[in-house]
Amino acid sequence: MLDRSPSEIAREAFKRLAEKRLPPTPENYQTLYHEVAGTLPPAHFPSESLRQIAAAMPARNPGQEKQLGLLESAIGQRSWDKVEAALVAYGSFAVGPSSFAALEPVAAGPEPDAATVLVLEQVARLIECAQPALGKEDARFAEQTAEVLQLLRRPQLQLRDARSVLGNYALRLSFAAEDQAEIRNGLLSLLNLVFENIGELCVDDRWMRGQIDALRSAATPPLNLRRLDDVERRLKDVIFKQTEAKGRAYEAQLQMRQLLATFVDRLSLMTESSSTYHSKIEQCARQIEQATSLEELGPVLQEAIAATRAMARDTVHSRDELQAMRAKTQEAEAAITKLHVELDRVSALARHDALTGVLNRRGLDETLQREVATARRKSQALCVSLLDVDNFKRLNDQLGHDAGDNALQHLTEVARMAIRPQDSLARYGGEEFVIVLPDTVLADAIAILTRLQRELTTRYFLNGKDKVLITFSAGVAQLGDEEAVADALKRADAAMYLAKRTGKNRVLGG
Repeated sequence: MLDRSPSEIAREAFKRLAEKRLPPTPENYQTLYHEVAGTLPPAHFPSESLRQIAAAMPARNPGQEKQLGLLESAIGQRSWDKVEAALVAYGSFAVGPSSFAALEPVAAGPEPDAATVLVLEQVARLIECAQPALGKEDARFAEQTAEVLQLLRRPQLQLRDARSVLGNYALRLSFAAEDQAEIRNGLLSLLNLVFENIGELCVDDRWMRGQIDALRSAATPPLNLRRLDDVERRLKDVIFKQTEAKGRAYEAQLQMRQLLATFVDRLSLMTESSSTYHSKIEQCARQIEQATSLEELGPVLQEAIAATRAMARDTVHSRDELQAMRAKTQEAEAAITKLHVELDRVSALARHDALTGVLNRRGLDETLQREVATARRKSQALCVSLLDVDNFKRLNDQLGHDAGDNALQHLTEVARMAIRPQDSLARYGGEEFVIVLPDTVLADAIAILTRLQRELTTRYFLNGKDKVLITFSAGVAQLGDEEAVADALKRADAAMYLAKRTGKNRVLGG
């Protein structure tokens, strides 16, 4: 039987199913299939019975409702372990008098020692500090939190009871934190979707796209107040200059309309004057033809000369007005051009990191897209390097966050001097940076990163009067012919972590 193919076994199983006149249920087919194949059927999993039990279980609060959903998923996966976990968690969300308050007062016994009281108080304060991050939407959870805090500060609470209280509360806390994280991620996704849609609608407005890029960058985790404040400042600058540019453009449009209106008026006057002049000249011509003496010609000539002078004065006056309007229009155009240049500069800041001035993730994506296209068009090598500052958390803890920021600025300054003009430096997040090295093979890219490490050993970071040595671990990857940039960055990231694990302050190829 073992040498038969699965299709042959399946056909034989269907044949026996018909011969025995059994209902064509999955269970009957599975039994006959293993009978034909000569294998043992898997242990029976009562899916339908479990689903009936789950349907009969009440969902009196969000915790129980969520666990019933997990139970349904576990039944669909035929996983006893997940079924057990869902049922245990469901039971912890008992409804009615609080399971925390259900603890009976302990009998008089030895007082807990001072260390235990201090630890319990620290745990209570930790719970209080965590509450603002969990929101106030779940009133039931807020009540449970108040009960836990009251119990933890009970004078005669024993460690055994404290462990039970904290165990139950930790489960509820995990679901509350998970819900807040999902809400936060959902809101960020919605914001990014709105920004993306606005950006698509403003495809021809490069200044608006600069603002949208800045907002999308600000809404990309990890978030921090410094980053949001800086983006707000830059957006206000862009909005102010954009409003000013629109005002100037409106003024220029008014001046242009005035120029055209004046030009049309002058043309009309010139046409009217020209018609009057021609009529006057024709009249003078007829008088000259009828004149029989020089005395009769004198007044006619004076009249023709006066008409010619008036025509010349009107022409000069119209020319002067048109030239003045043209000069004003040129001044307005020059001012608008200057504002456009400034707007381009401010919008470009949306692609740079506020702290270090190097490219941010948005600017990095654009640079990678451009360099990859160039490398493949010219059949050139392209390397990407991911570097991470060693022991940065310890530096922050010992010297403070301001010193940490200054250290990152020092690193980028040294990096700009050490890398080549065609290379691009970007902040990837936190203390991680990416260097894009066009027209560079792997061995040369590793040499460039190693040279940067040597520069950092000679250029100490000064924190006040103290010299602080900054080192980094880096991974380098050369982009394959058909490889996606994201895959190359993953290889560089893996090499960087290997450099971290093997001693730090190293550069490894991935």
